[in-house]
Amino acid sequence: MRRALDELERAGRVRRHQGLGTFVARRRIVTEPARAGSLLRTLAKDGEAAAQLQTRVLELHQGEPSADLRQALRIDANSLVWRLRRLRLLDGQPAVLETAIIPVELAPELDQRVDRLDDSLYDLLASEYGLTDSYEEQYLEVIGPTQDETRLLEMPARAQVVRIRGLSTDSAGTPFDCFEQLYPANQFAFAISGSAARQLLPAPGHRDWSVRHRA
Repeated sequence: MRRALDELERAGRVRRHQGLGTFVARRRIVTEPARAGSLLRTLAKDGEAAAQLQTRVLELHQGEPSADLRQALRIDANSLVWRLRRLRLLDGQPAVLETAIIPVELAPELDQRVDRLDDSLYDLLASEYGLTDSYEEQYLEVIGPTQDETRLLEMPARAQVVRIRGLSTDSAGTPFDCFEQLYPANQFAFAISGSAARQLLPAPGHRDWSVRHRA
């Protein structure tokens, strides 16, 4: 019985929560990460949970970006960025852990709009700062999450996540968001299409996407 439950959990058919029990997992959600716009718009039409999207803002602060982030965002060494971290929930269950890195110069006083960050970030950036997502480049990897990521996504031990790291630019070609999205690998399927060649975002490798917190 234990082996059967282990196999069902790895296949994404059941979810186990310590101290609570074993539950039937929801069916996989299909998402189209290459489609520009908010998370809600990237969920395919058959993703019924899309109508139940909720957002928790975990943190928002200014910081000094790594050299790799400065290169991707085309900003100088003295520029600061916002680091916005949010947890997205579908049907009340943690589904996607998002981090957005946005130059402060392009989105000043973003911290005064925290009450709007539980909705679409890209709708806010478009309406308040004229930053419309016109072009994206993304990398998709399957990795092991950190303990903190496992806790936030309420994942079982040894589960993996799909990490998407990407860069969004506006219609003028100005990069305005280096983003990272973590999806539980056994809960999502990804529909990807496109023909454009990679131009802007360096291959992930061991790139440093850290932001040093500025007090």
